[in-house]
Amino acid sequence: MNQRPPYPNSPAQGAPTAPRPPMGAPSPAFRPAQGSPHNPSFRPPTPGAQNRPPLTPSAPNPNVVAHQQPRFAQGFHPNRPVQSPTFGNPSHRPALQSGDGRQNLAPVAGQHTTVRPGNVSSADAGGIVLPDASGNPSVAPVSPTMNQVPTTAEHHRRKRMYPDQITKAYMDEPAPSAPSYMAQQQQQQPPFSSPITNVQTQGYNQQQPGSASVQPGYDQGSALNTMTSQFGTMGINNAAPPMAQAVSLSGVRPDIAELKAHPQPIPLPPNTALTNSPYANCDPSYKCCTLNAIPSTDQLLKKSRLPFALVLAPYRTVKEDEQPVPVINDGVIARCRRCRTYINPYITFVEGGQRWKCNMCFLLNDVPSAFDYDAVAQRPADRWKRAELNYGCVEFVAPMEYMVRPPQAPAYVFVIDVSYPSIQSGMLATAARTIMDTLHRIPNNQNRTRVAFITVDSSLHFYSINQQLSEPQMLIVSDLDDVFLPQPENLLANLGDSMDAIKLLLEKLPSMFKSTSNVGNALGSALQAAFKMVSAYGGKIVCLQSTLPNAGPGALKLREDVKLLGTAKEATLLNAASPFYKSFAVDCSRSQVACDMLIFGGQYADVATLSCLPHYTGGQTYYYPGFNASRTEDALKFAHEFAELLAEEIGLEAVIRIRASRGLRMNAFYGNFFIRSTDLLALPNVPRNQSYCVEVVIEEDIKSPTACFQTALLHTTCHGERRIRVITLCLPVTTSISEMYASVNQQALIAYLANKGVERGISSKLDDARDLVLNKVVDILGIYKSHVLGSGPGSTPQLTAPSNLKLLPLLALGLIKHDALRQSSQIPTDMRSNAMNLLRTMPLQLLIPYIYSNLYSLHNMPPEVGEISENGVMLPPPLNLTVDNIEPHGCYLLENGQHILLWVGRGVVPQLCVDLFNVRSYDGLRTGKISMPVVDTPINRKVNLLIGKIREMRRGNYYPNLYLIKEDGDPYQRLWFMGHLIEDRTDNLMSYLQFLQHVKDRVSSGSF
Repeated sequence: MNQRPPYPNSPAQGAPTAPRPPMGAPSPAFRPAQGSPHNPSFRPPTPGAQNRPPLTPSAPNPNVVAHQQPRFAQGFHPNRPVQSPTFGNPSHRPALQSGDGRQNLAPVAGQHTTVRPGNVSSADAGGIVLPDASGNPSVAPVSPTMNQVPTTAEHHRRKRMYPDQITKAYMDEPAPSAPSYMAQQQQQQPPFSSPITNVQTQGYNQQQPGSASVQPGYDQGSALNTMTSQFGTMGINNAAPPMAQAVSLSGVRPDIAELKAHPQPIPLPPNTALTNSPYANCDPSYKCCTLNAIPSTDQLLKKSRLPFALVLAPYRTVKEDEQPVPVINDGVIARCRRCRTYINPYITFVEGGQRWKCNMCFLLNDVPSAFDYDAVAQRPADRWKRAELNYGCVEFVAPMEYMVRPPQAPAYVFVIDVSYPSIQSGMLATAARTIMDTLHRIPNNQNRTRVAFITVDSSLHFYSINQQLSEPQMLIVSDLDDVFLPQPENLLANLGDSMDAIKLLLEKLPSMFKSTSNVGNALGSALQAAFKMVSAYGGKIVCLQSTLPNAGPGALKLREDVKLLGTAKEATLLNAASPFYKSFAVDCSRSQVACDMLIFGGQYADVATLSCLPHYTGGQTYYYPGFNASRTEDALKFAHEFAELLAEEIGLEAVIRIRASRGLRMNAFYGNFFIRSTDLLALPNVPRNQSYCVEVVIEEDIKSPTACFQTALLHTTCHGERRIRVITLCLPVTTSISEMYASVNQQALIAYLANKGVERGISSKLDDARDLVLNKVVDILGIYKSHVLGSGPGSTPQLTAPSNLKLLPLLALGLIKHDALRQSSQIPTDMRSNAMNLLRTMPLQLLIPYIYSNLYSLHNMPPEVGEISENGVMLPPPLNLTVDNIEPHGCYLLENGQHILLWVGRGVVPQLCVDLFNVRSYDGLRTGKISMPVVDTPINRKVNLLIGKIREMRRGNYYPNLYLIKEDGDPYQRLWFMGHLIEDRTDNLMSYLQFLQHVKDRVSSGSF
């Protein structure tokens, strides 16, 4: 046995990390644009200021508090300092612009004057009012290149002038423009190293003594370093940026470390944003575009054949180390009068700051009178510190005019299957126990949350939860065709007031049906009854289903035909079998009722039909094939995901509208919602971490240097507050196809192709879906070859792609080989339907590993891997998904966010089996779903930490199960593992190198 490098026992003591500055505090790392006219430290004396009455703006909304320290949305902790776009010198402020584009002077905060009409003084025309040696004001000459600051009196005089007077008051010479803002990249955290070097650990490689131990993997930081400056010098409409580096793909394994690289900053023209805030553009995890440089014409877009789409996750969770969403609670919401765009960092102030020009339709709008006023302190406020001018993602607390009724209180109706399969699988007992343990986590801050329970087999069972009764009362309704509520009250109980009665019901629920033999299920009737309970005020129906509905409305039949699997007719099985569920979902959407489906598939469950309910109501679908609560792993997965689902701080009665610059239009929408009008998406329920995709078309030529997209999510929080989350994205406009290709976001592009492929597979056939993905890759690389590289038609020795698209063929192959689209007769319809649901709802952070899994080697991990450090648990370097990286004596971990697979080669050394699994040899390993044993050995401790990190490091409620697979074990499990190695050839599916050759042949023979 060769000696391994030592494992660290304790984290290294690094240099202390400076805390982030609080909101509004100066930050030396942040520099504003030079030449800004504001300087709060300079206060010129104004005659009579002591006797002047204070200026009183119009009263703000009395229901809100103005200009308090901004609150933050979910994820904020008061004890954690918050990053803020502060200025190194508070006196510097960006210059304001006049209506004709010249820069003007911004108002000085904190000064009041009596508003009097009159002429403009000489100081306004060419000088600054300064005290002379005697202390009297005088006009000092200034350089024409120096910013000028008006007196307070003259500023307020301008404020009340008519437009023609304001025009005369403008300076003859414009102020110099501010220097360009270069987006700051996120700093990479250095790898952790330990100073302790005297610990020796046992290696598990089968090598001759003294031989060198080769560590597989890639340098995860090298990819980011090589791409740091890709767009850094790109100046749209100024100088032509350097073309993205052409990379040869043929015969080379992909560098998968770049899948985890940070997205490149978006290069905007100078002075596009009002301030130099690094948060002016929204974070890509909230919204990103397939193109980070937008074509100016539709002809250019069609010529490039690049998809133009947005990928959204507007209500994602915020982790501890992430910037929370600022909350604006002063009731001042400035919107464009014509296009209704919310004020954002990319508007322009004109006419001395009293009006602002919309960055979407360019209309001039008045600045609200309370925009610069602090109603609490009764004094002017600094507008440049307002969150909506510094952040691309903010939340407004909505005033009364944004409400058609008081904010909705959360209501949960649990529809639980109590037929024989539900009792036998243990679903009922596990669900009841999980609900009881999670009652205190259900959002109920205002004690308004209500809950109800309906159990269903061939009849409906309601439960009257009354505090005056010693225990809940069961009410049975057997009429399935004309459903009615057995009593008008006490079916929906207040969660806080009836906590004891609800717990008593959940404790007794499993024993009530333990001896049942009823195999009927009237799900449709139960859904109608639940809808009657909450339709008047909205809520959520949580449905737990173990049996195919076979009675009453919405009854389904066993329709899966294995002869159709893998054929062109398989698409019929992927569509809903009954129109009942879609029409019912549309009714729910109108009444602000959402549906979540948790489907337990001991046999065929028709996921394609039942998932219509969440699809059109903004809900979520969870599928548990072969569920059996007697297996601890099944019970843990369901209990974890169900508890997280109930504890989610969801949004209620929501609508989403996406606005764009003139000439752009939202054309097609993908995700879980109902399209109420041409561009209004209705979501009775807004889950956390759900993704949406929107296709964009160009209707008119874009003549401005930038284009903006603004997503407005109007919703009610689960705590009873009406809010508007506004997410703004600004992108440069280009006339160059080379710049377009250099700006493509390959991860957003693959998310768009996933949504298009799922839609095509359901509406047409799976062959068409796979062809859609393949043809798009051929088109993109073909246009790049002919129009960017300038190569002529015909064969070329290499297949070439821009550096930012070099992983596109790999991700496309992963999508074609995915369970949702793969050509196979071995994938059950329910599993394929569930995979399709996941592809079109997962945010990018979950989608990429779901398409291209992560493979790690465990038997030869570097010493620092799996240890707890100041940066968390370090993961091993990822390996390419090919059998070439699988050694016969190795142990590997493969995960995609839904499953964790442990592969053990048959040549593994017995000592590893002892140290990792606590068994004597390879033959003693038990395959299938397992719980990782806890052994007091270094490698076992590392692997348990790695599994724990994988289960919690991503957003979402998913809890991946752990499977142990032996090389010569169950053939189905072995094929399942090998199916994830997408770079190898499997059955009739091409390997990665064969796929590249196929694409190269298509590019060479095509006409582009």
